[in-house]
Amino acid sequence: MTLEPIALYVHWPFCRAKCPYCDFNSHVRPMVDQERWRRALLAELDHFAVEVGSRCLTSIFFGGGTPSLMPASTVAAVIDRAVGHFQADPGIEITLEANPTSAEAERFRGYRSAGVNRLSLGVQALDDAALAALGREHDVAQALAALELARATFPRCSLDLIYARPGQTAAAWEAELGRALGLAGDHLSLYQLTIETGTVFHARVRAGTLAPLPDRRQARLFELTRAMTEAAGFAAYEVSNHARRGGESRHNLTYWRYQPYIGIGPGAFGRLPGGAGRVGTATLRQPEAWLQAVEARGHGELARERLSRADLVIEALLTGLRLEEGVPVTRLEALDPAWRRMIDERALGTLVEAGRLAGGPSRLRLTDRGRLYLDAVLRELLSVPA
Repeated sequence: MTLEPIALYVHWPFCRAKCPYCDFNSHVRPMVDQERWRRALLAELDHFAVEVGSRCLTSIFFGGGTPSLMPASTVAAVIDRAVGHFQADPGIEITLEANPTSAEAERFRGYRSAGVNRLSLGVQALDDAALAALGREHDVAQALAALELARATFPRCSLDLIYARPGQTAAAWEAELGRALGLAGDHLSLYQLTIETGTVFHARVRAGTLAPLPDRRQARLFELTRAMTEAAGFAAYEVSNHARRGGESRHNLTYWRYQPYIGIGPGAFGRLPGGAGRVGTATLRQPEAWLQAVEARGHGELARERLSRADLVIEALLTGLRLEEGVPVTRLEALDPAWRRMIDERALGTLVEAGRLAGGPSRLRLTDRGRLYLDAVLRELLSVPA
């Protein structure tokens, strides 16, 4: 029996500053003991690799936080250890997230020498006033210089932008996105601003000092985004991700296609192969607590969970319906032959009739109209009557 391939996610939890919209597991620390952190990441990788066994490794993703604050030697050590544990796919994708403020030629060359072949650059806006409002520490000139350096250093680059910002007009976004399309490599991640609970932006909204863009204007910008990216040859293969043919993020497709992956570092999640199912893992979120746990016992794991068949189907739908390709019925049947009991058949019919979901015999997928209502569609589809 051929074992499923595996992917690896590495979480670096440190940033120079906490952005007011961010609810990721990121922390500001004046000093980081780089050697201790390198040893700990390698130890936790060893812990999971022994359990998973020898498999084909398809991708590695360094996320955060700000992974471009990691020494290149740490990145190289993790890559080398992972390739030592697993059989690297000939086309392995190794991505590192970077901020323009940490874009230095020597640092980028170090990551490239370590084995990183794809850089994801957090530009977030091509407008200085917007960058200041988002709490970013770089300006547009720095972002453009970082992007030029990234494209000269790495075979593949992606850039991130945040839109539907307070007060943003369709004309302003059209001009900004048009500029980004002219600068982009093979991939764009375009995220609508979401006000997350516990963030500074959330507190401002509650205090009445920040007004989110109304839903109708957000929908207009979403439609404009899809029209412009498609016209420029960047297909919307996922709700917020656009790529030229062959430029899709292989690592993120692992999540959306519900394939197994290891997660190491503070607050990292994993979905390990477990027979016909999945084992859910999570690690301690607080960096110092995670570090102490790894040094004491070789990992920072919290209690793990063997996911039920119902859990598997729900997660596969939650992730897979984000994709343009949707979710093949064969994937759902492999997780649970009786997968249909997990969805509301009446809601399915209503959603298909309303033109929000295409429920063919071979796959379920959102329509263009349905993508405007992704969260609502998922709530209705998975709201199984008691």
